[in-house]
Amino acid sequence: NTAASRRRFLQTCAAIAATGAFAKPNFAAPSPAPLDDLIASTSVEVIFRGTLGPDRKPQGKTWFSTRCCMVPNQSQDEKVPPTALMLMAEISGSDYFGPVMQTESADLGNSWSTPTPVPGLGRRELHDERKTQITVCDMVPEFHEKSGTVLAMGHDVYYRNGSLIHPQPPRKSVYLVRRADGSWSPLRNLEWNDPRGAFIYTCNCAQRINLPDGDVLVPLSVGANSDGRSALTVRCSFDGEQLTVRATGEELKMPKGRGFLEPSLAQFGGRYFLTLRAEDQHGYVCVGDDGLAWSEPTAWQFDDGTPIAMSTTQQRWLVGEHGLYLVYTRKDPTNTGVMRWRAPLYTARVDPQTLRLVRATERIVVPLAGDGVQGGKHVPHLGNFHVNRATAGESWITVGDYSVSNFRGDTRLARVAWSGVAKP
Repeated sequence: NTAASRRRFLQTCAAIAATGAFAKPNFAAPSPAPLDDLIASTSVEVIFRGTLGPDRKPQGKTWFSTRCCMVPNQSQDEKVPPTALMLMAEISGSDYFGPVMQTESADLGNSWSTPTPVPGLGRRELHDERKTQITVCDMVPEFHEKSGTVLAMGHDVYYRNGSLIHPQPPRKSVYLVRRADGSWSPLRNLEWNDPRGAFIYTCNCAQRINLPDGDVLVPLSVGANSDGRSALTVRCSFDGEQLTVRATGEELKMPKGRGFLEPSLAQFGGRYFLTLRAEDQHGYVCVGDDGLAWSEPTAWQFDDGTPIAMSTTQQRWLVGEHGLYLVYTRKDPTNTGVMRWRAPLYTARVDPQTLRLVRATERIVVPLAGDGVQGGKHVPHLGNFHVNRATAGESWITVGDYSVSNFRGDTRLARVAWSGVAKP
Protein backbone atom coordinates (compact mmCIF):
# COMPACT_ATOMS: atom_id res chain seq x y z
CA ASN A 1 0.00 0.00 0.00
CA THR A 2 0.99 3.66 -0.22
CA ALA A 3 2.10 4.00 3.42
CA ALA A 4 4.23 0.86 3.23
CA SER A 5 5.78 1.97 -0.05
CA ARG A 6 6.63 5.34 1.44
CA ARG A 7 8.24 3.72 4.48
CA ARG A 8 10.35 1.48 2.23
CA PHE A 9 11.39 4.49 0.14
CA LEU A 10 12.40 6.53 3.19
CA GLN A 11 14.26 3.55 4.68
CA THR A 12 16.17 3.18 1.41
CA CYS A 13 17.00 6.91 1.40
CA ALA A 14 18.24 6.64 4.99
CA ALA A 15 20.43 3.69 4.10
CA ILE A 16 21.89 5.51 1.10
CA ALA A 17 22.43 8.64 3.19
CA ALA A 18 24.36 6.59 5.72
CA THR A 19 26.83 5.61 3.00
CA GLY A 20 27.37 9.25 2.07
CA ALA A 21 25.86 8.96 -1.40
CA PHE A 22 23.33 11.69 -0.58
CA ALA A 23 25.85 13.89 1.19
CA LYS A 24 25.06 17.45 0.18
CA PRO A 25 28.08 19.35 -1.13
CA ASN A 26 29.04 22.80 0.03
CA PHE A 27 27.89 25.29 -2.61
CA ALA A 28 29.22 28.34 -0.77
CA ALA A 29 32.61 28.12 -2.50
CA PRO A 30 33.01 30.65 -5.31
CA SER A 31 33.20 29.52 -8.92
CA PRO A 32 36.73 29.44 -10.38
CA ALA A 33 35.92 32.15 -12.94
CA PRO A 34 33.14 34.66 -13.57
CA LEU A 35 30.26 33.33 -15.65
CA ASP A 36 29.53 35.13 -18.91
CA ASP A 37 26.12 36.09 -20.20
CA LEU A 38 24.99 33.50 -22.77
CA ILE A 39 21.98 35.48 -24.00
CA ALA A 40 22.55 37.27 -27.30
CA SER A 41 19.36 39.34 -27.32
CA THR A 42 15.75 39.57 -26.16
CA SER A 43 12.64 41.03 -27.76
CA VAL A 44 8.97 41.32 -26.81
CA GLU A 45 5.84 41.22 -28.96
CA VAL A 46 2.10 41.23 -28.31
CA ILE A 47 0.28 38.15 -29.61
CA PHE A 48 -3.22 38.87 -28.20
CA ARG A 49 -4.66 42.29 -27.40
CA GLY A 50 -6.77 42.57 -24.26
CA THR A 51 -6.32 46.19 -23.27
CA LEU A 52 -8.95 48.90 -23.67
CA GLY A 53 -9.10 50.65 -27.04
CA PRO A 54 -9.60 54.36 -27.72
CA ASP A 55 -13.35 53.79 -27.26
CA ARG A 56 -12.63 52.38 -23.76
CA LYS A 57 -13.88 48.97 -24.87
CA PRO A 58 -11.81 45.77 -24.63
CA GLN A 59 -9.82 44.97 -27.78
CA GLY A 60 -10.08 41.28 -26.95
CA LYS A 61 -9.94 38.90 -24.01
CA THR A 62 -7.35 39.20 -21.28
CA TRP A 63 -5.54 35.89 -20.90
CA PHE A 64 -3.91 34.46 -17.79
CA SER A 65 -1.68 31.39 -17.22
CA THR A 66 -0.36 31.60 -20.78
CA ARG A 67 1.76 28.45 -20.78
CA CYS A 68 3.30 26.93 -23.88
CA CYS A 69 5.05 23.77 -25.04
CA MET A 70 6.48 22.63 -28.38
CA VAL A 71 5.02 19.58 -30.11
CA PRO A 72 7.39 18.02 -32.69
CA ASN A 73 6.06 17.79 -36.23
CA GLN A 74 5.07 14.39 -37.62
CA SER A 75 6.81 15.09 -40.91
CA GLN A 76 10.27 13.83 -41.82
CA ASP A 77 11.05 17.26 -43.21
CA GLU A 78 13.49 18.94 -40.82
CA LYS A 79 12.50 22.33 -42.22
CA VAL A 80 8.98 21.99 -40.76
CA PRO A 81 9.03 23.63 -37.32
CA PRO A 82 7.35 22.17 -34.25
CA THR A 83 3.84 23.31 -33.33
CA ALA A 84 3.55 25.57 -30.31
CA LEU A 85 0.59 24.64 -28.10
CA MET A 86 -0.45 27.19 -25.48
CA LEU A 87 -3.07 26.77 -22.76
CA MET A 88 -4.61 29.83 -21.08
CA ALA A 89 -7.73 31.09 -19.33
CA GLU A 90 -9.52 34.42 -19.36
CA ILE A 91 -9.14 36.47 -16.17
CA SER A 92 -11.79 39.01 -15.18
CA GLY A 93 -11.08 39.49 -11.46
CA SER A 94 -8.75 38.44 -8.67
CA ASP A 95 -8.19 34.68 -9.19
CA TYR A 96 -11.42 34.60 -11.22
CA PHE A 97 -10.79 32.47 -14.30
CA GLY A 98 -12.79 31.31 -17.28
CA PRO A 99 -12.54 27.92 -19.03
CA VAL A 100 -9.11 26.71 -20.14
CA MET A 101 -8.53 27.46 -23.85
CA GLN A 102 -5.97 26.29 -26.40
CA THR A 103 -4.22 28.09 -29.22
CA GLU A 104 -1.53 26.91 -31.64
CA SER A 105 1.24 28.40 -33.74
CA ALA A 106 2.72 26.53 -36.70
CA ASP A 107 5.25 29.26 -37.56
CA LEU A 108 7.29 29.63 -34.36
CA GLY A 109 5.02 32.18 -32.73
CA ASN A 110 4.54 34.58 -35.63
CA SER A 111 0.82 33.84 -35.80
CA TRP A 112 -1.63 32.05 -33.49
CA SER A 113 -4.94 30.25 -34.03
CA THR A 114 -8.20 31.54 -32.56
CA PRO A 115 -8.42 30.19 -28.99
CA THR A 116 -10.88 27.31 -28.53
CA PRO A 117 -12.03 25.51 -25.37
CA VAL A 118 -10.19 22.43 -24.13
CA PRO A 119 -12.89 19.76 -23.74
CA GLY A 120 -13.82 19.10 -20.13
CA LEU A 121 -12.05 22.13 -18.67
CA GLY A 122 -15.03 24.44 -18.24
CA ARG A 123 -16.93 25.10 -15.03
CA ARG A 124 -19.09 22.36 -13.52
CA GLU A 125 -21.95 22.69 -11.08
CA LEU A 126 -21.67 20.61 -7.93
CA HIS A 127 -25.46 20.90 -7.48
CA ASP A 128 -25.18 21.62 -3.78
CA GLU A 129 -27.40 23.98 -1.82
CA ARG A 130 -24.87 26.83 -2.07
CA LYS A 131 -24.52 26.52 -5.86
CA THR A 132 -20.81 25.81 -5.81
CA GLN A 133 -18.90 25.57 -9.09
CA ILE A 134 -15.64 23.75 -9.71
CA THR A 135 -13.13 24.24 -12.51
CA VAL A 136 -9.37 23.98 -13.04
CA CYS A 137 -6.64 26.58 -13.37
CA ASP A 138 -2.89 27.08 -13.72
CA MET A 139 -2.65 24.32 -16.35
CA VAL A 140 0.84 23.62 -17.73
CA PRO A 141 1.31 21.53 -20.90
CA GLU A 142 4.53 19.61 -21.55
CA PHE A 143 5.30 17.32 -24.48
CA HIS A 144 6.13 13.79 -23.30
CA GLU A 145 8.49 12.35 -25.87
CA LYS A 146 8.29 8.67 -24.92
CA SER A 147 4.49 8.52 -25.31
CA GLY A 148 4.21 11.19 -28.03
CA THR A 149 1.52 13.01 -26.05
CA VAL A 150 1.12 16.32 -24.24
CA LEU A 151 0.61 16.01 -20.48
CA ALA A 152 -1.19 19.04 -19.00
CA MET A 153 -1.29 19.49 -15.22
CA GLY A 154 -2.95 22.00 -12.92
CA HIS A 155 -5.31 21.96 -9.96
CA ASP A 156 -8.98 22.38 -9.15
CA VAL A 157 -10.54 25.61 -7.87
CA TYR A 158 -13.96 26.46 -6.43
CA TYR A 159 -16.27 29.44 -7.02
CA ARG A 160 -19.54 30.60 -5.53
CA ASN A 161 -21.73 33.63 -6.27
CA GLY A 162 -19.36 34.91 -8.94
CA SER A 163 -16.20 34.90 -6.82
CA LEU A 164 -13.48 32.68 -5.42
CA ILE A 165 -14.50 30.82 -2.26
CA HIS A 166 -12.53 31.79 0.86
CA PRO A 167 -11.38 29.51 2.30
CA GLN A 168 -11.24 26.97 -0.50
CA PRO A 169 -12.38 23.38 0.05
CA PRO A 170 -9.62 20.73 -0.08
CA ARG A 171 -7.84 20.86 -3.44
CA LYS A 172 -5.80 18.44 -5.52
CA SER A 173 -3.68 18.14 -8.64
CA VAL A 174 -5.46 17.26 -11.87
CA TYR A 175 -4.23 16.32 -15.33
CA LEU A 176 -5.34 15.39 -18.81
CA VAL A 177 -3.61 14.26 -21.98
CA ARG A 178 -3.63 15.58 -25.53
CA ARG A 179 -3.08 12.58 -27.75
CA ALA A 180 -1.09 12.54 -30.99
CA ASP A 181 -4.32 12.84 -33.01
CA GLY A 182 -5.23 16.07 -31.20
CA SER A 183 -7.99 14.59 -29.04
CA TRP A 184 -8.04 15.16 -25.28
CA SER A 185 -8.45 12.55 -22.56
CA PRO A 186 -10.91 12.99 -19.68
CA LEU A 187 -9.74 15.10 -16.74
CA ARG A 188 -8.29 12.93 -13.98
CA ASN A 189 -7.07 13.42 -10.43
CA LEU A 190 -3.45 12.70 -9.56
CA GLU A 191 -4.03 10.14 -6.82
CA TRP A 192 -1.72 10.77 -3.88
CA ASN A 193 -3.05 9.36 -0.61
CA ASP A 194 -0.52 10.96 1.70
CA PRO A 195 -1.66 12.65 4.94
CA ARG A 196 0.65 15.59 4.21
CA GLY A 197 -1.67 16.46 1.33
CA ALA A 198 -4.96 15.88 3.15
CA PHE A 199 -6.01 19.51 2.64
CA ILE A 200 -4.12 20.44 -0.51
CA TYR A 201 -1.59 19.01 -2.95
CA THR A 202 -1.11 21.02 -6.12
CA CYS A 203 1.15 21.02 -9.13
CA ASN A 204 0.16 24.38 -10.52
CA CYS A 205 2.18 26.68 -12.78
CA ALA A 206 5.10 24.27 -12.33
CA GLN A 207 7.94 23.27 -14.59
CA ARG A 208 8.26 19.47 -14.51
CA ILE A 209 10.96 17.09 -15.79
CA ASN A 210 10.44 14.17 -18.17
CA LEU A 211 13.01 11.45 -17.46
CA PRO A 212 14.59 9.24 -20.17
CA ASP A 213 12.60 6.16 -19.08
CA GLY A 214 9.30 8.05 -19.43
CA ASP A 215 8.80 8.77 -15.74
CA VAL A 216 7.89 12.34 -14.77
CA LEU A 217 9.28 14.33 -11.84
CA VAL A 218 6.47 16.50 -10.50
CA PRO A 219 6.91 19.23 -7.86
CA LEU A 220 4.04 19.63 -5.39
CA SER A 221 3.00 22.21 -2.83
CA VAL A 222 1.24 20.26 -0.08
CA GLY A 223 -0.57 20.86 3.19
CA ALA A 224 -2.25 18.67 5.77
CA ASN A 225 -4.52 21.58 6.73
CA SER A 226 -5.14 25.20 5.80
CA ASP A 227 -2.44 26.58 8.10
CA GLY A 228 0.51 26.25 5.77
CA ARG A 229 2.24 24.34 2.99
CA SER A 230 5.51 22.65 2.28
CA ALA A 231 7.09 21.44 -0.95
CA LEU A 232 8.23 18.08 -2.23
CA THR A 233 8.63 16.18 -5.48
CA VAL A 234 7.07 12.93 -6.61
CA ARG A 235 8.28 10.55 -9.29
CA CYS A 236 5.43 9.31 -11.47
CA SER A 237 5.11 6.67 -14.14
CA PHE A 238 3.23 7.78 -17.25
CA ASP A 239 2.01 5.53 -20.06
CA GLY A 240 0.45 8.22 -22.23
CA GLU A 241 -2.88 8.10 -20.38
CA GLN A 242 -2.38 7.41 -16.67
CA LEU A 243 -0.06 9.29 -14.32
CA THR A 244 0.78 7.27 -11.19
CA VAL A 245 2.93 8.28 -8.20
CA ARG A 246 5.77 5.80 -7.67
CA ALA A 247 7.98 7.56 -5.11
CA THR A 248 7.71 10.60 -2.85
CA GLY A 249 10.69 12.78 -1.99
CA GLU A 250 11.61 14.59 1.19
CA GLU A 251 9.48 17.44 2.50
CA LEU A 252 10.82 21.00 2.48
CA LYS A 253 9.28 23.24 5.12
CA MET A 254 8.93 27.00 5.54
CA PRO A 255 7.36 28.28 8.78
CA LYS A 256 6.39 31.77 7.56
CA GLY A 257 3.20 32.77 5.76
CA ARG A 258 1.64 29.94 3.78
CA GLY A 259 4.99 28.18 3.51
CA PHE A 260 6.56 27.06 0.22
CA LEU A 261 4.36 27.53 -2.83
CA GLU A 262 4.52 26.78 -6.58
CA PRO A 263 7.85 24.91 -6.80
CA SER A 264 9.46 24.48 -10.23
CA LEU A 265 12.09 22.02 -11.44
CA ALA A 266 15.03 22.19 -13.83
CA GLN A 267 17.73 19.76 -14.83
CA PHE A 268 21.20 21.02 -15.74
CA GLY A 269 24.70 19.59 -15.64
CA GLY A 270 23.52 16.23 -14.33
CA ARG A 271 21.76 17.72 -11.29
CA TYR A 272 18.27 18.86 -10.39
CA PHE A 273 17.36 22.36 -9.28
CA LEU A 274 14.23 23.46 -7.42
CA THR A 275 13.04 27.06 -7.00
CA LEU A 276 10.34 27.94 -4.49
CA ARG A 277 7.92 30.80 -3.96
CA ALA A 278 7.73 31.94 -0.33
CA GLU A 279 6.06 34.67 1.72
CA ASP A 280 8.96 36.07 3.75
CA GLN A 281 10.14 38.57 1.10
CA HIS A 282 12.37 35.98 -0.56
CA GLY A 283 12.37 33.16 -3.09
CA TYR A 284 14.34 29.99 -2.37
CA VAL A 285 16.50 27.50 -4.23
CA CYS A 286 17.90 24.05 -3.56
CA VAL A 287 19.72 21.34 -5.51
CA GLY A 288 19.74 17.54 -5.58
CA ASP A 289 21.18 14.54 -7.36
CA ASP A 290 18.02 12.51 -7.93
CA GLY A 291 15.12 14.99 -7.96
CA LEU A 292 13.73 13.65 -4.68
CA ALA A 293 16.31 14.54 -2.00
CA TRP A 294 17.36 18.19 -1.68
CA SER A 295 19.92 20.48 -0.12
CA GLU A 296 18.68 22.93 2.50
CA PRO A 297 16.69 25.69 0.72
CA THR A 298 18.54 29.01 0.65
CA ALA A 299 17.19 32.44 -0.22
CA TRP A 300 18.08 33.74 -3.66
CA GLN A 301 20.90 36.29 -3.67
CA PHE A 302 23.33 37.85 -6.11
CA ASP A 303 26.91 36.63 -6.46
CA ASP A 304 28.13 39.53 -4.31
CA GLY A 305 25.98 38.26 -1.43
CA THR A 306 23.22 40.87 -1.79
CA PRO A 307 19.82 39.37 -0.86
CA ILE A 308 17.11 39.60 -3.54
CA ALA A 309 13.78 40.90 -2.29
CA MET A 310 10.85 38.95 -3.80
CA SER A 311 7.30 39.32 -2.52
CA THR A 312 5.30 36.06 -2.74
CA THR A 313 5.82 35.60 -6.45
CA GLN A 314 6.93 32.87 -8.85
CA GLN A 315 10.30 32.12 -10.36
CA ARG A 316 10.95 30.01 -13.45
CA TRP A 317 13.98 28.30 -14.98
CA LEU A 318 15.44 29.28 -18.33
CA VAL A 319 17.68 26.42 -19.42
CA GLY A 320 20.26 27.01 -22.12
CA GLU A 321 22.63 24.53 -23.71
CA HIS A 322 25.55 25.78 -21.62
CA GLY A 323 23.98 27.76 -18.80
CA LEU A 324 21.10 27.91 -16.34
CA TYR A 325 19.10 31.11 -15.85
CA LEU A 326 16.29 32.22 -13.55
CA VAL A 327 13.34 34.38 -14.60
CA TYR A 328 11.83 36.38 -11.75
CA THR A 329 10.43 39.63 -10.39
CA ARG A 330 12.04 41.57 -7.55
CA LYS A 331 11.96 44.83 -5.66
CA ASP A 332 13.51 47.77 -7.47
CA PRO A 333 13.36 51.58 -7.06
CA THR A 334 11.15 51.74 -10.17
CA ASN A 335 8.39 49.41 -8.88
CA THR A 336 7.84 50.32 -5.24
CA GLY A 337 4.17 51.10 -5.95
CA VAL A 338 3.47 47.83 -7.79
CA MET A 339 1.78 45.11 -5.75
CA ARG A 340 4.34 42.43 -4.87
CA TRP A 341 6.77 44.16 -7.28
CA ARG A 342 5.32 42.09 -10.14
CA ALA A 343 6.92 44.11 -12.92
CA PRO A 344 9.35 44.24 -14.65
CA LEU A 345 10.38 40.67 -15.47
CA TYR A 346 14.09 39.92 -15.03
CA THR A 347 16.45 37.11 -15.93
CA ALA A 348 19.99 36.38 -14.75
CA ARG A 349 22.40 33.48 -15.03
CA VAL A 350 22.56 31.02 -12.13
CA ASP A 351 25.93 29.95 -10.80
CA PRO A 352 25.25 26.22 -10.32
CA GLN A 353 28.02 25.90 -7.73
CA THR A 354 27.00 28.73 -5.40
CA LEU A 355 23.28 28.83 -6.31
CA ARG A 356 23.54 32.60 -6.70
CA LEU A 357 22.54 34.88 -9.55
CA VAL A 358 25.36 36.51 -11.51
CA ARG A 359 24.48 40.16 -11.17
CA ALA A 360 26.46 41.25 -14.25
CA THR A 361 24.18 39.08 -16.41
CA GLU A 362 20.86 40.43 -15.07
CA ARG A 363 18.63 42.03 -17.68
CA ILE A 364 14.99 43.05 -18.03
CA VAL A 365 13.19 40.72 -20.45
CA VAL A 366 9.71 42.26 -20.18
CA PRO A 367 9.77 45.95 -19.17
CA LEU A 368 7.52 47.68 -16.67
CA ALA A 369 4.84 49.80 -18.39
CA GLY A 370 3.77 53.03 -16.69
CA ASP A 371 4.72 54.69 -13.42
CA GLY A 372 5.64 51.97 -10.96
CA VAL A 373 6.04 54.39 -8.07
CA GLN A 374 3.09 56.79 -8.13
CA GLY A 375 0.76 54.80 -10.41
CA GLY A 376 1.48 51.25 -9.38
CA LYS A 377 -2.11 49.99 -9.51
CA HIS A 378 -2.23 50.81 -13.22
CA VAL A 379 1.02 48.98 -14.05
CA PRO A 380 0.37 45.62 -15.79
CA HIS A 381 1.44 42.71 -13.62
CA LEU A 382 3.91 40.21 -15.08
CA GLY A 383 4.15 37.78 -12.19
CA ASN A 384 2.35 34.81 -13.76
CA PHE A 385 4.52 33.64 -16.65
CA HIS A 386 6.00 30.53 -18.20
CA VAL A 387 9.23 29.56 -19.94
CA ASN A 388 9.81 27.00 -22.68
CA ARG A 389 12.53 26.11 -25.18
CA ALA A 390 11.18 26.84 -28.66
CA THR A 391 14.22 25.91 -30.78
CA ALA A 392 17.89 25.17 -30.18
CA GLY A 393 18.62 28.88 -30.52
CA GLU A 394 15.57 30.45 -28.91
CA SER A 395 13.59 30.21 -25.68
CA TRP A 396 10.23 31.87 -24.99
CA ILE A 397 8.71 33.59 -22.00
CA THR A 398 4.93 33.89 -22.30
CA VAL A 399 2.98 36.17 -19.98
CA GLY A 400 -0.55 37.52 -19.84
CA ASP A 401 -0.26 40.95 -18.24
CA TYR A 402 -3.11 42.79 -16.55
CA SER A 403 -3.70 45.82 -14.37
CA VAL A 404 -5.38 45.27 -11.00
CA SER A 405 -7.35 48.49 -11.62
CA ASN A 406 -9.43 46.92 -14.43
CA PHE A 407 -8.08 43.41 -15.11
CA ARG A 408 -7.34 44.26 -18.73
CA GLY A 409 -4.07 43.42 -20.47
CA ASP A 410 -2.19 41.90 -23.39
CA THR A 411 -0.60 38.50 -23.97
CA ARG A 412 3.11 38.91 -24.60
CA LEU A 413 5.81 36.69 -26.05
CA ALA A 414 9.40 37.46 -25.07
CA ARG A 415 12.01 35.80 -27.27
CA VAL A 416 15.38 34.95 -25.77
CA ALA A 417 18.08 34.31 -28.39
CA TRP A 418 21.04 32.24 -27.21
CA SER A 419 24.59 33.22 -28.14
CA GLY A 420 26.42 31.03 -30.61
CA VAL A 421 23.29 29.21 -31.82
CA ALA A 422 21.98 30.02 -35.27
CA LYS A 423 18.26 30.59 -35.74
CA PRO A 424 16.46 28.05 -37.96
